[in-house]
Amino acid sequence: MSFSKDILAVDARRTCEEICDFIEHQILKRFKKEGAVVGLSGGIDSALTASLCAKALGKEKVLGVILPEKESNPKSFPYAKRLAEKLEIETEVVDITPVLESLGAYGKRDQIIKNIFPEYGQSHKSKIGLPQNLLDKDRFNVFLLKIEDGDGRKKQARLSKYDLLGIVAATDMKQRTRMTNLYYFAEKNNYSVVGTTNKSEVEQGFYVKYGDGGVDIEPIAHLYKTQVYQLTEYLEVPEEIIKRTPSPDTFPSEVSDQEFYFCMPYDTLDLLLYAWEKDVPHSQISEILQLTEEQIERVFRDFESKKKATAHLGILPPTLV
Repeated sequence: MSFSKDILAVDARRTCEEICDFIEHQILKRFKKEGAVVGLSGGIDSALTASLCAKALGKEKVLGVILPEKESNPKSFPYAKRLAEKLEIETEVVDITPVLESLGAYGKRDQIIKNIFPEYGQSHKSKIGLPQNLLDKDRFNVFLLKIEDGDGRKKQARLSKYDLLGIVAATDMKQRTRMTNLYYFAEKNNYSVVGTTNKSEVEQGFYVKYGDGGVDIEPIAHLYKTQVYQLTEYLEVPEEIIKRTPSPDTFPSEVSDQEFYFCMPYDTLDLLLYAWEKDVPHSQISEILQLTEEQIERVFRDFESKKKATAHLGILPPTLV
């Protein structure tokens, strides 16, 4: 099949059936569990995963767990509830703010920010992200710290390696705390924890080891993000969830997946990821996507760099024998 902008189009009905068969076989037959636990974030990936689990197992065998904290986007909780109500699945809600405070997640992160911006306080918001000019010129993946005060004044600064690592380490406590709660409810009910990571994220290491990557099965990890959108439309996921800007939802300021990590919209990213993985000739990519050879090479170098840097995430702990 020749490369085209429609290369990632799927037969939504058949794809949903295949995933449902996978979910049913893995959970009920292979693992001998009685149902599925899905963390509901109010985003499109968890909405698709929960919808597929309900279709595969029946709504009575799916538990949606909503895990807000004080920095969650205000839309996350109501969107997650709306999805659960549409699917008619049971939910549990656990505010993880007290746990994160006891772990020092907020304080450890904020101390790093204060070392860079001494004025940073309770009225401020913050986020980190990469420069968005990947297609325009060669650059290093140097993260920027961005803050905004209560009056809308903004500042930004480049993060050093260890300041970045410290902020990420503190922030990743959020995903790992959520994972701990998901397994509590899974073990309590003899259920499996079902992951929500898609292929676009898997290929580029956009997940947290033993956080959102700590699950029993990954039913949508073979789907590019654009394919996730196709299936959610077929399954009639609430429109506000489908239209919501994808975000990790782990920083006080709202930051999109594109701004935080991918540096391009998913419709472009997915086609380039596919072309990179399948060794599509650059001439075909250039013709279809209207990109220069230099732009394609630049993006592919970025893909390779991120894949190498995050390769350890998918590796089991080494053993001596």
